[in-house]
Amino acid sequence: MEHLTRNVFRTTLMLLMFLFGVATVNAQTPKSVKGIVVDKENNSVIGASVLQKGTTNGVVTDIDGNFVLAMQGNAPSVIIISYLGMKVQEINVTKADLGRIILAEDAELLDEVVVVSYGKQSKRLITGSVQSVKATELADMPVAQLSQKLQGKLAGVQINQITGIPGQGMQIRVRGQASISAGSDPLIVVDGFPINSDLANINPDEIETISILKDASASSLYGSRAANGVVLITTKRAKTGSSSLSVSAYMGVQQIPSELKPDMMNAREFAQFKKEIAEENGWDVPDMFKNPEQYGKGTDWMDVITRSALMQNYSINYTTSTEKFSTSAIAGYMKQEGVLLNSDYDRLSLRINSDYKFNNKVKIGFNFAGSLTTNNTPNSDGTWYDSPSVIQGALLTSPLAPWKNEDGTIPINADDWSGHSYGASAGPNWYNQVQIVKNTGKNINATANAFLEYEPIKGLFLKTSLNGEILSSVGDAFTPSTAGGIFNPGSETDASRISGSHSNNYTYSWLWENTANYSFNLFEDHNFDALAGWTAQKAHTETGVMYGKDYADNTIQTLNAAKTITGSTDIQSWTLLSFVARLNYNYKHKYLLSLSYRTDGSSKFGVDNRWGGFPSASIGWIVSEEKFMKAIKPISYMKLRASYGVVGNNNVGNYTQYASMVNTNAVINNQYLSGKSLGGFNNAMLGWENTKEWDLGVDFGFLNGRINFSYDYYHKTTEDLLYNVELPISSGFTNFNTNIGKLAFWGHEFMVSTQNFIGTFKWNTDFNIAFNDNKVLALGTANATLYGDNTINEVGQRIGQLWGLIQDGVYWNQEDFDNSPKYIGAQVGTIKYKDMDGSKDITNDERDKRPIGRTSPVATLGMTNTFSYRNFDLSIVMSGAFGHKMYNNMERFVTNLDGSFNVLREVNDRWRSEDNPGSGKHGKVISGTTGQERDWFSTNFVYDASYLTIKNITLGYTVPLKKSAAIKNMRVYGSIQQALVITGYPGNNPEASASGGVSAGIDHTRYPVPRTFTLGINLNF
Repeated sequence: MEHLTRNVFRTTLMLLMFLFGVATVNAQTPKSVKGIVVDKENNSVIGASVLQKGTTNGVVTDIDGNFVLAMQGNAPSVIIISYLGMKVQEINVTKADLGRIILAEDAELLDEVVVVSYGKQSKRLITGSVQSVKATELADMPVAQLSQKLQGKLAGVQINQITGIPGQGMQIRVRGQASISAGSDPLIVVDGFPINSDLANINPDEIETISILKDASASSLYGSRAANGVVLITTKRAKTGSSSLSVSAYMGVQQIPSELKPDMMNAREFAQFKKEIAEENGWDVPDMFKNPEQYGKGTDWMDVITRSALMQNYSINYTTSTEKFSTSAIAGYMKQEGVLLNSDYDRLSLRINSDYKFNNKVKIGFNFAGSLTTNNTPNSDGTWYDSPSVIQGALLTSPLAPWKNEDGTIPINADDWSGHSYGASAGPNWYNQVQIVKNTGKNINATANAFLEYEPIKGLFLKTSLNGEILSSVGDAFTPSTAGGIFNPGSETDASRISGSHSNNYTYSWLWENTANYSFNLFEDHNFDALAGWTAQKAHTETGVMYGKDYADNTIQTLNAAKTITGSTDIQSWTLLSFVARLNYNYKHKYLLSLSYRTDGSSKFGVDNRWGGFPSASIGWIVSEEKFMKAIKPISYMKLRASYGVVGNNNVGNYTQYASMVNTNAVINNQYLSGKSLGGFNNAMLGWENTKEWDLGVDFGFLNGRINFSYDYYHKTTEDLLYNVELPISSGFTNFNTNIGKLAFWGHEFMVSTQNFIGTFKWNTDFNIAFNDNKVLALGTANATLYGDNTINEVGQRIGQLWGLIQDGVYWNQEDFDNSPKYIGAQVGTIKYKDMDGSKDITNDERDKRPIGRTSPVATLGMTNTFSYRNFDLSIVMSGAFGHKMYNNMERFVTNLDGSFNVLREVNDRWRSEDNPGSGKHGKVISGTTGQERDWFSTNFVYDASYLTIKNITLGYTVPLKKSAAIKNMRVYGSIQQALVITGYPGNNPEASASGGVSAGIDHTRYPVPRTFTLGINLNF
C-alpha cells in the first residue's frame, strides 16, 4: 500500500512538472510578434501604434497594416494597439503570429460634436465653414484674455493684440473687414446669449469650447448681426456621474523685449546732435553742447517709465453630478501689473452652471456669471498733441534731463526753459507725470440665464430660455497742475491746469428665446433635424460724464472740489424681434443638406424697412462613404461642401434713421436767441448692410486620421453700405444717412493637422494659412472717393489703402535740385518727393498723393506643434501676417531735424553735405522746418509690417503620484508668452494696426506688448 501510494505521488508529481514545464514554455514571450491590423470592413489600418506595455518599445503598421515587433524579455508580454478614431486594444502575447487584429471604431471620436447656431451638430455632418477649438487645446497658455489663446489657431480669423494695455487691446476680424462705416467686430455668443460686454471680462478657465462661424450659411441664423462672423462660446458643465475639484495657479514676470525698444540717442549723442545743428546752421554752439564727450548715457526715459511687472492668476473649479442634479462652479482671480508705471488690471470672476432633471421628459437649468474688474490706465497710446501721451512724450524728452535729483527728490519737469533747459522742448518729468495722473475704471458685469426643456415625444425638444445681462462701469480721472505735457511744463502754483472727470455707464439687455427642435429618421436612411423658434431682445444704455475745473489746488481730486462742473448724459436703446428656422437632412449620413432662414425686425432701421430676411443653403457629400472610395486606402475621409447665404450688419447706431437736431442761434426782434433746428433728413428706408457669401470647401482625412486637411474658398459681397451723403446747401441741410455702396471680399483658407509621431513619443502639428483680398465696388451716389485717417477708399481699389506722397530720396546736390520738381521751402539736402501729376511742382494734396500701401495682409498663418514623451509635454504656438504696410507715425517726431526733440540714432545718417549725403532717408538739419520732413504723410515712414511671432512656448511635467493619494493629478509647467517677434517693422508692435479698414495701417504709438515668463501648477483632486 505504501509502495502504491509512493508511485502514485511520484507519477502525479512528474505529471504536474510536465504540465508546468509545458505551461512555462507556452507562457514564454516570443522574441518577436507579428500581425495585421484592420478595421471592421477588413481595410488595412495604416500607421497604427503597436507598443509593448510598460516600455517605449514600439512600431507602427505599414501600408498593408502589417507589423513586426521585437519583444523585450524583461517586460510584460502585452502589446497595446491604438489608432485615432478607434478603440485601444490590449493583447496578451502567447504566440509569435497574432494574425488579423480588428480595431473597433470609437464612436465618440469619429462623431465629434461641434457647437453651431442654436444647437450642436456632428462635425462630420456640418456643411458650412465652422472651426472649433476645445478648452483642452488652450489650457496651458497663461494669458489674461481668451482672445490671446486663440491667436494662430484659426484659419481666416485674424486676432491682433493692437496694444499691451492690461485687459485691453484684442481685435478680432473674421475673413477681413466687412464694412467701412459700420462696426466690424464679430458677434460674441456665450451659452446662447449674444453679449454686449468684451471677451476680456471672461475668465478663460471657464471655457469649454469655442466655435467660429465663418461663412454666411453657418452664421445666418444670427441674421442682421452676423456679417462679421460669430464666435460661439460654451462654458464648462459637470459631466454626468462624476465629481471633481481642480485648482490652477500661475505667476509670471512681464518685460518689454529690448529689441522692440526705440534706439534713441543717449546724452552724449544728443549733445553732439545739438552741436551739429548749431554748426550746420552757422550758429554759436551753446556752452552745454560744446563738449559732448563730458556726458555719458544720461536718462533712458523708456527705462524710467517702465518696469518688470508681475502677473498672477488663480482658479478653482468644482463640479459634481448625480443622476438628476449637476453643477459646476468656477472662481478666478487675476492680477496683472502693467509694464508701464501706474498701470494694472484686476479681474475677480465667478461662474455657476446648474442642471436638474425632473424626469426623463423635463430638464431645467440655471447659469450665473459675474465679474468685477478694476484698471489703472495712463494715457499711453496716441500722439503727444492729442493728449499727454506718456510713451511718445518720454521718448522725445532730452536724455540730458535727470528724472531724479541728486538728493533723491523727484523734479516736476524735465525741461521748463527757465533755468533748467536741457536742449529739448519744455515738458514734464515723465516719471512724475505717469505716477500722479489718475485714470481708473471699475466694471461690474453679471449675466444669468435659465431654461426649461421638455421632450413630449422622442426626439422633439421644446425649449424656452430667459437671458439677462447687466453692465455697470465708472471712471475717474484727475490731472494735477504738476502733470504737464510737451511744450507745457507742470506747475505747482497754476491751478488753472487742474482738470477732473467722472463717468458712468449702465447697460442692461435681456433675451427671450423659444425653440422647438425635432430629430427623426424615415426608413432608416433618411435623417432629419428641424428647428423653429422666435426670439426677442432688448438693450438699454445710460451714460453720463461730468467735467470739473477751477480747482483750488491738487489736494482733493474729486469733483466736489471743482468750482465749475459741466457734463452731459445720453440714453440709447434698441429692440430686436426675430423668427428662425432650419432643416438639416442627410441620406445614409453621406448626402447632406442644410437650409436655414431668419427674419429680423429691428428698431435701428427706418419705419418702412424694419424687417429683413436672411436665407442660407448648404450641401455636402461624404465621398469616402462611397464604395468606389474604399479601394483608395490612404484616404480615410473625404467631404465636399458648398454653401450660400445672406447675413447683415446692424452696427450702425440706434437712431441713425431719424432727422438730427442741432443747436441754432438766431436774432429775432433785435434779441439773440438760441434754439434747435433740423440738421438733416430722416430716412424711413434706412436698413442694414447685407453681405452675400458663397463658400466651397473640401475636408480630407488620410491614413485613418493621421493627416487631416481642409480647404475653403469664399467670396462675399457687402451691399447697402451705410453712407453719409452730402446734400446741396440749397436744401438747408448738410447730409443724411442712407444705404449706398458695395464691397467685395474673397480668399483661400488651408488647414492641415498631422500626427507626426505616435506612441510613447508623440508629435502633432496644426497649421493654417489664409489668403484674403478685397475691393471697393461702389461708393456713395457718384462713386466719390472716401478719405479716412490718411487712407483712401476708391472704386476698383482695396479698402483703406495708405495715401500720401512718394519719397524720392533727398535733393543730393545743386544740380539735382535745379533739375527736380520742388515744393515751397525746398533746399538742397531736404526731402525730395515724386512729381506724380507732371506739373513740376510738389503739392501735399491729391495732385501728387497716391496709394502707398495696402493695410490688409496678403496672408495670415498660425502653427501649433505639441510634443509629449512619458510625463513631459511641450507646445509651441506661432502666428504671423504678411504682405501689408504700416505707417509709423512716431517717426515723424523722433526723426525731427530742428532739434526740438530727442531723436533716433539713425538720424546721424542724414544729409550733411554734397560729399556726405547720407542714406537718403533723412534730410538736412534746418531751423523752423516747413513741415515737409515730419508732417507730410509719405512713404518715408511706411514700412513692411509683416511679422512672425512665437506666441507661446510651454514645457510641462506631470508628476507621477500614487493611486491612493488625495491628489489625482499634478502638473507643473513653465511658459514664455510673446517669446520671439520676427519683423522688419521698426515700431514696438507690428500688430498695432494690421487688419485693414478705413482708418487702419497707422501706428499712433502703442503701449508695448510685453514678453511674459510664467511658472504654473495644475492640481486635480
